[in-house]
Amino acid sequence: LDGDYVTSRHIWDRLQREKQRDVSIQVERTDTSDSFTVKGRGELHLAVLIENMRREGYELQLSKPRVLFREIDGVISEPIEHLVIDVNKDYTGCVMDKIGQRKGELINMIADSDGYTRLEFHIPARGLLGYRNEFITDTHGTGIMHHSFSGYCPVKEDMPTRNKGALISMCDGLTTGYAIFNMQARGVFFVGPGEKVYTGMIVGANNKEKDLELNLCRTKKHSNIRAAGSDEAIKLTPPIIPTIELGLEYISDDELMEVTPNHIRFRKRLLDANQRKSALKSQKKY
Repeated sequence: LDGDYVTSRHIWDRLQREKQRDVSIQVERTDTSDSFTVKGRGELHLAVLIENMRREGYELQLSKPRVLFREIDGVISEPIEHLVIDVNKDYTGCVMDKIGQRKGELINMIADSDGYTRLEFHIPARGLLGYRNEFITDTHGTGIMHHSFSGYCPVKEDMPTRNKGALISMCDGLTTGYAIFNMQARGVFFVGPGEKVYTGMIVGANNKEKDLELNLCRTKKHSNIRAAGSDEAIKLTPPIIPTIELGLEYISDDELMEVTPNHIRFRKRLLDANQRKSALKSQKKY
């Protein structure tokens, strides 16, 4: 955009051009002038559009994707996918358990002589949201998964949501290796030392269910006394680099993904911790 300030009008015009080029994209206005609803054919379809816009210089905030329901013969229905998985027999049980939790129904199972098993399921499209990275982890990167639209069926009960909380920055500043090292036991991080963070930014995934606020900008206090071994080099686990695909799978309803030409970050919708607590209390009342 040659350094011009990007407004919602620029983004709207860009989405309209995409709509003319890609007939499977639908764009709609919302109640606010600075946000739009974009409908596409799955997470990968949307991720390609977002990546192209990022490279063109646009800055966006994205909410968690959701599946569109349809009323058929007076019944609210949801899309069903035909899912085919090829996986080593050692991971078959784990995959079947995870797909079962996501309301998938096994329709075929074939084992071959090479130690691999082909599993076929019918699963709600909602059940596949956020599963790809989990599948890669569970199968140690050896599994193959693809799916295609199969039809509609009445909406099933609620799907399981993300069962791990987020690690949230409680300050603005630059992260330090010292702070990250002392917090490594809390979970996995999306940032490394020397990176800018801000209050309300999601800096990692918690090992436990609840969100946790922490200070990754803390520095080591200096003194004239040196203990033996205290200045040894610290060892940091490499952070997980945020990507658009990871963000579309990871973020929850109360979170957003920030996409800019230079950065991809995750954040809470409400940056202030007190506002988040008040909102949570209001939800519990109702």
